[in-house]
Amino acid sequence: MRVERSAVPGKETIPVQAKKTNIRWIIVTMLFIVTTINYADRATISVAATPLQSDLGISAVTMGFIFSAFSWSYALGQIPGGWILDKFGTKKALFWSLFLWSFFTLLQGFVGYFSAATAIVMLFVLRFIVGLAEAPSFPGNSQVAASWFPDSERATASAIFSASAFLAIIVFTPFMSWITQYMGWKYVFIIMGALGILISFIWLKVIHDPKDHPRVNQAELDYIEQGGGLLDMMTAGANKSSEQKTGPKWSQIKQLLKSRMLVGVYIGQYCISTLTYFFMTWFPVYLIQERGMSILEAGFIASLPGISGFLGGVLGGLYSDYLLKKGKSLTFARKTPIIIGMILSSSMIFCNYTNAEWLVVGIMALAFFGKGFGQLGWAVMADSSPKEIGGLSGGLFNTFGNISGITTPIIIGYIINATGSFNGALVFVGVNAIVAMFSYLFIVGEIKRVELTAPVG
Repeated sequence: MRVERSAVPGKETIPVQAKKTNIRWIIVTMLFIVTTINYADRATISVAATPLQSDLGISAVTMGFIFSAFSWSYALGQIPGGWILDKFGTKKALFWSLFLWSFFTLLQGFVGYFSAATAIVMLFVLRFIVGLAEAPSFPGNSQVAASWFPDSERATASAIFSASAFLAIIVFTPFMSWITQYMGWKYVFIIMGALGILISFIWLKVIHDPKDHPRVNQAELDYIEQGGGLLDMMTAGANKSSEQKTGPKWSQIKQLLKSRMLVGVYIGQYCISTLTYFFMTWFPVYLIQERGMSILEAGFIASLPGISGFLGGVLGGLYSDYLLKKGKSLTFARKTPIIIGMILSSSMIFCNYTNAEWLVVGIMALAFFGKGFGQLGWAVMADSSPKEIGGLSGGLFNTFGNISGITTPIIIGYIINATGSFNGALVFVGVNAIVAMFSYLFIVGEIKRVELTAPVG
């Protein structure tokens, strides 16, 4: 609050409420940029896959395992990664996460200098390390959203950084395809890794805990806190007893797993992430091998559904927050976009019944739009995670989601190997969208913040 001085001597000064700053939108913009790099680095291998397969003589099944290497460690690292966030603080943990995954992405550009067998092993190992380094990223994003945004803006904030997956498709897939076409697949990894390292140092300058940010004012902090934001969620050790700081507590994890609401959310996230990993791994290969496009064509065509997904992602968050502001319950406001989105995503199955390239692109654009529109899992986690273990709770949620990153590329690889086409793969992915919808309809129930019961140690 600032004080306005009276022009008349002897008159009382009149307190005037300072206009709140909007630093939280700068924060979510930085989250959006970093998460775009996150998804682009995951997708490097799919863009480079066709020439890489040719150079190294890799089969579809082997390629499926290489695709999945990232998710093995990403899933395994979620609970430790969430604990690291809670113990050391979000800003520091995510800096090292970004720096390390970018460094190991860059190293993948040098595997071509080794024999084919060695290169395959190195690719798997490096992708495994990248997954481990990225593990804290989305639980950290959720902590930032819970800390910097009130309930009525949180879905929009979460949708913005979640929609970065589609910006990675829109911007970086054509860019990486161009690099592959004219410079060679090795430079995809080198250039993207170097870009991430640069952005990691920008992160340190931009991101702060709400109470420590040099440009935020008290009016914005009050607005966030009074609207349900948890200002200390990003702070190392905040809201935690000395026992909780020593490591992940299985009693806490058991409490999360006993919540029917959270189990339904976990099932939904597994299925929604199946859609994500299809688009990030096999989709460019589908366009090249099933639809006969060149690498460069596939890169640019893939960006068209990506634009739809990006728009869907932003609109889904805005629509959810709009419903909340109109007086709808939190449960209705979060579930409605998810259910609508999953219905639209399942439409990709119809690609099996047309040979028209323009129609395939249109159907995939609709499916991408639905995927984005219904991608509110992180908003749900920001709404429901216990305040004492926000990182750990987000890590467990992301573990379930990213088990699909292990299973999806491998299952699709076997389907293609057994049938010689992508028809079964599209059915598999579409059915997952339907299961996600049913999970939110019939298992999740009311969405609310989980309260831990004592003792928690």
